[in-house]
Amino acid sequence: MSEAPLPAIRSLPSWLLGRAAARGRALVAEALAGEDMRMWHHVVLSAVRDLAPVAQADLGRGIRLDPKDLVGVLNDLQAAGLVVREPDPKDRRKNAVSLTEQGARLLKRCEKAARAANDELLAPLSAAEREQFLEMLRRISATAE
Repeated sequence: MSEAPLPAIRSLPSWLLGRAAARGRALVAEALAGEDMRMWHHVVLSAVRDLAPVAQADLGRGIRLDPKDLVGVLNDLQAAGLVVREPDPKDRRKNAVSLTEQGARLLKRCEKAARAANDELLAPLSAAEREQFLEMLRRISATAE
């Protein structure tokens, strides 16, 4: 069965952004799979690197991941030797998460793979168009660097 044209829907910026985002996620997910990583695992590794040592609860809030989902991701990462959870030096009642050397090495490979996937996503654009596109995305997503 063929898809209906739906020109009114398919011309909406929200539809087009959703399609572009889905393609971008698929490209990055495929690239990360080459390192035996999943998207949330990559996100958590990156956030831990940037925030470490970080309280587990703060990490979850920072990346907007449900605490029970975060525990599962951290369990996977810890079992693989990529992160360690130890008592938080600021509050011994909490766990602080840090990256291991192995985790840092894997994260560098994942970042390289993710950049290549994003380059593929933006390949139809010139360098100037990419910069303009990214600036527009930052403005409409209300995120500032």
